[in-house]
Amino acid sequence: MSIDLKAALLEEYALVARAMSAPARLMLLEQLAQGPRGVEGLADKTGLTIANTSQHLQTLRRAGLVTSCRNGKSVIYSMRDDKTLVFMELLRVLAERNLAQVEKILRQLSEGANGLEALSRDDLAARITQGAVTILDIRPADEFAMGHIPGAVNISLQDLELLLPDLSPEADIVAYCRGPYCIYAHQAVATLRKHGLNARRLDGGLPEWRADGRKVATA
Repeated sequence: MSIDLKAALLEEYALVARAMSAPARLMLLEQLAQGPRGVEGLADKTGLTIANTSQHLQTLRRAGLVTSCRNGKSVIYSMRDDKTLVFMELLRVLAERNLAQVEKILRQLSEGANGLEALSRDDLAARITQGAVTILDIRPADEFAMGHIPGAVNISLQDLELLLPDLSPEADIVAYCRGPYCIYAHQAVATLRKHGLNARRLDGGLPEWRADGRKVATA
């Protein structure tokens, strides 16, 4: 391969990397991993302006990470394929392994609780088959309605303590949320453990569970 062709190839790879380099675009990808959404819906979910949301989506589309289609007057965006989830997970792993600040932030989210290693999706699937687990989906209700792990109970962080009287201290509890960047599951597990409950978070969230080819329920 000539130097010019290699440089051109690396530039295309770098195009994808640059598209993933903005926190706002990572937030948008996290939302699109839950399901297709329009620009206005994505802006509402992320707190971005509609103009900024549209600009970031165009960058992601040029990098081949999202696709769009028209639905009447609206433009609906979707994640192109599940390989983007793999890329997002690798970013998380690299950051957690190499950046001390990431570990510090995660420890603060977990309120110093020990034993918060994630439960694998294979292990959760086995426990579901055995009927030996309580699953909590900590995402907003609209995301839960788009798809969730069968048998999961949808509960927000704000309402979590209302559920405590219904949870047995002997129960095996697993909490999950949006995926590798979502912090709700960390916070939920910290709260549950603070009340003496046996809780762990799931490795990944609903998008990764679905990408594995596992069954997904809808409300």
